[in-house]
Amino acid sequence: MARDRGPTTGPAGPWVPDILGPGYEARTIPLADDDEGAVVATLVRYRPPVAEATRPARAVLYVHGWNDYFFQTALAEYWHAQGAAFYALDLRKYGRSLRPHQTPNYVDDLDTYDEELDAAVALVRGDLGRRARIMFMGHSTGGLVGALWARRRPGVVSALVLNSPWLELTGSSFMRTLSTPVVQQLARLQPRTPMLNIDPGFYARTILAEHGGEWTYDAAWRPTPYFPIRPGWLQAILNGHAQVARGLHLPVPVLMGASTRSVILPRWREEMREADTVLDVDLLARRAVLLGPVVTVVRIPDGLHDLTLSAAPARTRFYAEITRWSAAYGWG
Repeated sequence: MARDRGPTTGPAGPWVPDILGPGYEARTIPLADDDEGAVVATLVRYRPPVAEATRPARAVLYVHGWNDYFFQTALAEYWHAQGAAFYALDLRKYGRSLRPHQTPNYVDDLDTYDEELDAAVALVRGDLGRRARIMFMGHSTGGLVGALWARRRPGVVSALVLNSPWLELTGSSFMRTLSTPVVQQLARLQPRTPMLNIDPGFYARTILAEHGGEWTYDAAWRPTPYFPIRPGWLQAILNGHAQVARGLHLPVPVLMGASTRSVILPRWREEMREADTVLDVDLLARRAVLLGPVVTVVRIPDGLHDLTLSAAPARTRFYAEITRWSAAYGWG
């Protein structure tokens, strides 16, 4: 269970136009203060300018990965075309929710995110009614966060769609076991001290339009090199991985999508434009089956780490797989 962090979430602010343009609105969710001060999360919804004749009975709640925020408009448009209302949550200290006094992306316990996830669900139900079916979708670290939250909140979501979820440390559980004592020591003594890491910028190079990709985003919220990894945060991630390794026994169907291959190397290769350059996708597939009794694993040829940002053939294949799976399992 999440630790008691003081007063409960306050009333959310009004819906206001979002930075993504027409059809997108954002709402700030005040959260309980932490040791750095005031904390908020931000819920974004997609409502096209043309008014809908009926209120959707289905919704998707999306959570981004680490060093990330929601900007994938094509994903929102895909779900809208499927007849589902689309919502995306920028977690505390990420993207729209990051404040100047905060350590970017930092928490020391993944249970902390229960506060904004619960608040987001309440806002979705406020829009759509308490009987609306909600599917969770998460990318990378967001997939790990969502899977752990769904285990603590049985019955809240009808299914999970996980896009390259970070379910294990690259290098397997053996590497996690070796590194955990060192990280634990650092987390106790210097939880927010930046750890040595080298970001060669290869993943950004596969995505950004200026480097041959197709996308643009706010580099202040998704920087290259990425925000520092800190021991307190890494300890929280390792704890999450250990829970997955023991099995989560989720009672809802899960779709796990990942590329067919990883290319994680110290030097740039053009083949990185058609592979996951962040996580070990074979390891993700092995861990995915520990999430619950009904897990579908889909491997996407030429997919990037974020399958929705892959080149058109790969992302089209991913969306087609979601459509097929959702028809059978997604809405319960």
